[in-house]
Amino acid sequence: MKNAERSVDVQAFIDSQRFSPFQWAILVLCFLVVAADGFDTAAVGFIAPSLVLEWGVTRASLGPVMSAALVGLGIGAVAAGPCADRVGRKTVLVLSVFFFGAWSFAAAHASSIESLTVLRFFTGLGLGAAMPNAVTLMSEYAPARIRAVVVNAMFCGFSCGLAIGGVASAWLIPHFGWPGVLVAGGVGPIVLTVLLILLLPESVQFMVARQGADARIARILRRIAPLGRFDGCRFVSAESQASRKGQSAPGLVLSSRYRFGTLMLWLAYFMGLLIYYLLTNWLPTLFRDTGFTGQNAALMTSLFPLGGVLGNLCVGWVMDRFNGGRVIAFTYVLVAALVLLVGRGVGHQIWLGALIFVTGTVVTSAVTSMSALAASFYPTRGRATGVAWMLGVGRIGGVAGALVGAALMSMGWQFGAVFGLLAVPALIAALGLYVMTKRAMREEPTQDEAGATVAAQLGH
Repeated sequence: MKNAERSVDVQAFIDSQRFSPFQWAILVLCFLVVAADGFDTAAVGFIAPSLVLEWGVTRASLGPVMSAALVGLGIGAVAAGPCADRVGRKTVLVLSVFFFGAWSFAAAHASSIESLTVLRFFTGLGLGAAMPNAVTLMSEYAPARIRAVVVNAMFCGFSCGLAIGGVASAWLIPHFGWPGVLVAGGVGPIVLTVLLILLLPESVQFMVARQGADARIARILRRIAPLGRFDGCRFVSAESQASRKGQSAPGLVLSSRYRFGTLMLWLAYFMGLLIYYLLTNWLPTLFRDTGFTGQNAALMTSLFPLGGVLGNLCVGWVMDRFNGGRVIAFTYVLVAALVLLVGRGVGHQIWLGALIFVTGTVVTSAVTSMSALAASFYPTRGRATGVAWMLGVGRIGGVAGALVGAALMSMGWQFGAVFGLLAVPALIAALGLYVMTKRAMREEPTQDEAGATVAAQLGH
């Protein structure tokens, strides 16, 4: 009994340590998961022209194929969160990566629009389950002082996956045809699954919440701090104790304590993805309608995602130093101001190009940073569910963005009017996050919630 009573709070311990090589390895693995997610999410867009030529179908007939993965993404995200909060982040992450890799590989052998649509739906289920669990696991291994920038750095993998997909497709399709892209999108995740099984640890916070894994927790913490001495220690987590009341993860996310914040996160993420997907899908058409050539329209559109990596890191860095909710709310206000400016800058190509680049940077970083905010908002018991459900609801915003864009185009809306309208969802997102943060900061911590108050989770 000499050391049996010594307790170690695992999150406080992680917060007190430098970011170790072991945590860098976790970041790299999660980055690769998100990169594979980005590659496979965009795969159909890369192969669509080849499908039209080889199968003799119209572009319109590819609509179900394009949307099937998005539908699967939403369902996969909603289902995976509660599973991860019950059986573990690593387990669900490994299964989901293998799942979307296997179905992508199977899709390479599709012989009709119908079969490809079904296989892309199943691929989407795995893709939707992977992202929220990568976010949750990474956030639980990142020290609080740098959590937002670490999670946002992990999210840069999505942009890298998109870029790699474009480059790889340009080489694979001429040599192996369109199936080569889907084979690459299947083999990569399957190989990555082996690395995840061998190298990725389970979340120590999850293991504390489940209890009975002190020896495993000690081995993991020694990899973060090799000089640490944990013999006979009992591992605890203040936020896990605060949220351990027999409540299910979905029940916690929708409880009176978290319900308002949950709805505001959903609202803000929905609006953010509505803006992002409307612009990424319809910018080329909008530029063509204003008199740009096809080449210049493509060039202007390519400026939109270029600044995403830098924006993610910058906003994450600021979130780690100031109130995260207010930082993202201010970022959405910047989005509103920028889309209004873009709508007025059509006549000046250099000025317009600069505005498109900055707007893309700010929109991308606002949307990406929402995952870091959600991971900080929920306690361990409901974190995977909370993050996953926000991402799932956000996918509906992405679909809505594409549909709203199509409706505006059919009504003959012009460039400036479309961009002016986008200021509305940006301001709605900003208002939702501001109200959420203000309400959270007013709440007084109760004794049993000392380690997991919403006010502490949203800011510093």
